[in-house]
Amino acid sequence: MDRKPKPTSEDAALGTTEQPQYELRLYVISSTPQSMRAVANIRRICEDHLAGRYALEVIDLAQHPYLAEGEQIIAAPTLVKKLPLPLRRFIGDLSKTDRVLLGLDLREA
Repeated sequence: MDRKPKPTSEDAALGTTEQPQYELRLYVISSTPQSMRAVANIRRICEDHLAGRYALEVIDLAQHPYLAEGEQIIAAPTLVKKLPLPLRRFIGDLSKTDRVLLGLDLREA
């Protein structure tokens, strides 16, 4: 992943500061209906609200079960927001867009 330089006070004065980049991981189990809905929902949310400033990795736990233990995944599908901090987890098909946006700090309560 390319790292970009941190914005300076000159960038802020010129209005060229960048919005935070999001690093997301979605853990699914093969092509179950709920997992497929979660993939479609998070892709739509990312394109609608984070276009050009996110990295989404979809991990199939049927192919890589050892990754579940390392990330402490106890249910699938699970979305993990790695960056920006704080780390957050969402379980389910991500169909409640307002709750996902709130959890991603893209909408206020």
